[in-house]
Amino acid sequence: MHTQLNPYLSFKDNTREAMEFYKSIFGGKLEMNTFKEYNASQDPSEDNKIMHSMLQAENGITFMASDTPDRMEYKTGTNFSMSLSGDNEAELTNYFKQLSAGANITMPLEKAIWGDTFGMLTDKFGINWVVNITAPKA
Repeated sequence: MHTQLNPYLSFKDNTREAMEFYKSIFGGKLEMNTFKEYNASQDPSEDNKIMHSMLQAENGITFMASDTPDRMEYKTGTNFSMSLSGDNEAELTNYFKQLSAGANITMPLEKAIWGDTFGMLTDKFGINWVVNITAPKA
């Protein structure tokens, strides 16, 4: 899998509605998983919020989105990230390391509950980045 760069949108409690709307426009395949499905709810009220969704249109348009947990700040206009993903661990780890220069690391690059390696940071220019390294298939 080649490294991909996609936008990652954040919503406040309406990711499901937004992504279904975008699917009606772009078509393609829409996958959505809740916080409960990943055993990641810190409060039962978050169980049915979307932890991760991805829309892949047949023409190559791909983007992802999630609901912002209540414990995290949500601010319209800054509710997006650049998402780097793939299975090239060396390349993606190097990108994370380089982007970390002068950055605020909000989540170190480490094994996540879904099995991949994942990290988040805000770079020195104020851009939010997420990096997901797909775990090798067993």
